[in-house]
Amino acid sequence: MLTVAALYQFTRFSDPAALQGPLLGLCRAEGLGGTLLLAREGINGTVAGPRAGIDTLLDHIRALPGCSDLEWTESLAETMPFARMKVRLKQEIVTLGQPGVDPRAGTGQYVSPAGWNALITSPDVALIDTRNAYEVAIGTFRTAVDPQTRSFRDFPAWWSANRERFAGKKIAMFCTGGIRCEKSTNWLLGQGVEDVFHLKGGILRYLEEVPQAESLWEGECFVFDRRVSVGHGLRPGGLTSCGACRRPVTEQGRADPSFEDGVCCPACHGEYTGQDRKRFRERQHQIALAKARGDWHLGGA
Repeated sequence: MLTVAALYQFTRFSDPAALQGPLLGLCRAEGLGGTLLLAREGINGTVAGPRAGIDTLLDHIRALPGCSDLEWTESLAETMPFARMKVRLKQEIVTLGQPGVDPRAGTGQYVSPAGWNALITSPDVALIDTRNAYEVAIGTFRTAVDPQTRSFRDFPAWWSANRERFAGKKIAMFCTGGIRCEKSTNWLLGQGVEDVFHLKGGILRYLEEVPQAESLWEGECFVFDRRVSVGHGLRPGGLTSCGACRRPVTEQGRADPSFEDGVCCPACHGEYTGQDRKRFRERQHQIALAKARGDWHLGGA
């Protein structure tokens, strides 16, 4: 069994590029797979591998400047959920695209999973899901507002157009592991919203700690690896992902006439050109050949 760690830390790295090589070398030496993002504002990513390797990586990251309070959540996977290990340099470790947003200067009030149900069932609280529409579609909290955003950077425009809907309400926000709420709640505070809360550790920690019988979560939680989704207890869900757009695909979606394995799904069937689909079909053919040989084609990751 492999350990999967989703982690982030907002801090100030003066030279993120200097951290890239040592991190990648350590991860490869420990047999880890996944992606880590480095920027001047900190580190973010999800990695998987043997327990000892994950512990070595976490120790290394906690020793970096400002990372002693590193946030992470863990789950398990029977097989490696990533095809390779990448450490990338970015402008932002999660892209909101709003200059001046800095979670180190202040965020919404953290609420533990144990206290979350009481908060979000209060009549004076509006609950907002900060994730993308395709993530919300497979699972969310009861009564949560879905902004129907295609990417996180669309959230500020959605809020500006809809803020009057929430006048007089406390705002509770949540995301997969907590990192998007660090930025979105900081941004809301900067917009003059006073009562802002967010779920500490995100959906993943809630699904890990709150018993299913007491849970207000419905459906599954999308994760950005080959497991596609997880449910209560962080057990792998029953979804697959589209080989073209990587969005989650339900059993109903796979039965839709627009679905073609590795080529398109109901969500993206109108988003690609004929040339794109030709390329996707060839990739799917190579994936099938690799599978027949007992190999793992990177395009199938």
